[in-house]
Amino acid sequence: MLVLLAAAGLASALLLGLGLAAYARRRSRSYLLVVLALAALLARTLVAAGAEAGVLSTAVHHLAEHGLDVVMAALVVGAVVYVRTVEPGQGRERRGVEPDGGEETDGLETGRGDRP
Repeated sequence: MLVLLAAAGLASALLLGLGLAAYARRRSRSYLLVVLALAALLARTLVAAGAEAGVLSTAVHHLAEHGLDVVMAALVVGAVVYVRTVEPGQGRERRGVEPDGGEETDGLETGRGDRP
């Protein structure tokens, strides 16, 4: 059981690190919410390790794990809602697409004919 908890802890920490790196690049609230959800995933693993080590009682372990499940779900749903309502057009500009659906142009010939 300890090997599984160690593997889960390492995987959760790796995901949290990747999430932090993505947040450092984007600096948006939606990325922050996802990072917090990944931190809750790591915390869930720590709660399980604490229960396995005898530091936490069974009742506290179950309450904490279910509470962290709710927190993770709420943070992920919050990130999706935030992106859909508050940041709806921001992703398009970052990928090089204009808000009207057309592609950005830099004034150079693209090989697709003479379009204005």
